[in-house]
Amino acid sequence: MPQSRTRLKVMLLHIIILPTLYFAFTFFTLGPRPYTGVDEAVVEKIAREHGRAARRPLLDPGEGDLLLFAFLVAGVVGGFSAGYYWRTLTEKRTGER
Repeated sequence: MPQSRTRLKVMLLHIIILPTLYFAFTFFTLGPRPYTGVDEAVVEKIAREHGRAARRPLLDPGEGDLLLFAFLVAGVVGGFSAGYYWRTLTEKRTGER
């Protein structure tokens, strides 16, 4: 009997919480964008007025996985150096050389 009551409570909890979370997330994602940044609102507007349109960057981090690869390389280098110098980082120094 106690197991059936526990299961019933868990089921009721899921029936209440899951739709609430779903509607909360959809409500906050459907809202309008709050504001445009200074670079879009001011800098690009002034640049267009003076005839200097924006160009694509040489290395565009928005396309592909360039930023992901950069973080991967940084993590590998940091992990290797921390592992290589682990004893130096963690041992107590006695003052003797």
